[in-house]
Amino acid sequence: MKLFDVYPLYDVTPVSAKGIVVTDDKGHEYLDFYGGHAVISIGHSHPHYVKRIKDQLDKIGFYSNAVQNPIQEELAEKLGKLSGCENYNLFLCNSGAEANENALKMASFISGKSRIVAFKNSFHGRTSAAVAATDNASINAPINKQQQVTFLALDDLDGLQKELSKGDVCAVIIEAIQGVGGLDEPSTPFYQNIASLCKEHEVVLIADEVQSGYGRSGKFFGFQHHGIQPDIISIAKGMGNGFPVGGILLHESIKASHGMLGTTFGGNHLACAAALAVLEVIEEEKLVENAAKLGSYFTKKATEIPQVKRVKGKGLMLGLQFGFEVGPLRKKLIYDHHLFTGGAKDKYVLRVLPALNITEKDIDTFFEALKTALK
Repeated sequence: MKLFDVYPLYDVTPVSAKGIVVTDDKGHEYLDFYGGHAVISIGHSHPHYVKRIKDQLDKIGFYSNAVQNPIQEELAEKLGKLSGCENYNLFLCNSGAEANENALKMASFISGKSRIVAFKNSFHGRTSAAVAATDNASINAPINKQQQVTFLALDDLDGLQKELSKGDVCAVIIEAIQGVGGLDEPSTPFYQNIASLCKEHEVVLIADEVQSGYGRSGKFFGFQHHGIQPDIISIAKGMGNGFPVGGILLHESIKASHGMLGTTFGGNHLACAAALAVLEVIEEEKLVENAAKLGSYFTKKATEIPQVKRVKGKGLMLGLQFGFEVGPLRKKLIYDHHLFTGGAKDKYVLRVLPALNITEKDIDTFFEALKTALK
């Protein structure tokens, strides 16, 4: 049996990793400024993270959600405290796509409506409703297109008012920073208008924080830069630092009955141990503050490079926009300079998503490699 062909693969085989350094099977070390799609939030193999999971595995690794699981309650309490979202309830699942799928499902349950408003260049996952709300025709199968989704341009307030006034929209779903799309973000006035219009028309506002959450933007959640309060917040990626875990935060005003949502593996003991370890490291090492500080340092360094036309994003969720397609540059950085970076739907944007505990020295090394590669 062969593996199903999913992605074009780089000729690199990682076998170990520590901090932001990944080592391949030939002994070559790579500086990781991509974090496996923004997943590695506290660095590879962080000692506290490894110990937390090992200790939990020595006790119990899994049992179903049909019994009490105090570690879930511990995670919810810690997450509420650190994020400032104590007036939300937590539903745990396994991935960002699952999180958005369940968020959209809840919005439809609440309102009894089925239409969704999303935004151009958005990415919300590959499951049924999540992929329907993703602006990428190549991954939308005919069965997904049965979903009723309207895509608007970011900051199209007139279009948003028109769609919500029709009275059949259950949810508006938006990323604080569009990761896959190319690091574009809504303006603060637009995000605030979305919140106001959703409240006026009784539409559920879903903040997709799968990539921009957990401190990556320099605040715990990206929407917190705009001073609004969503009805539902979806989370994953950096939540588990590589362990599959996701969730949705539902505002306490949202009431659910038994059976509306469910999961077999979501919130299992190991996943919760991993997620708790991430929060503990974020708090202990002040990584939200570090993301804001190092993001500013990175941006300043980037503006000194003539080929960089614009720096997009916030914190350590950044995109360097060039006047040329960055695919060949990414290959050169990997093979010649042993540096991992990411691409985006916008082929002119180099995506940078390192662990939140990087240092100024790491950033200096990044730019030394980038400058050499650009020569």
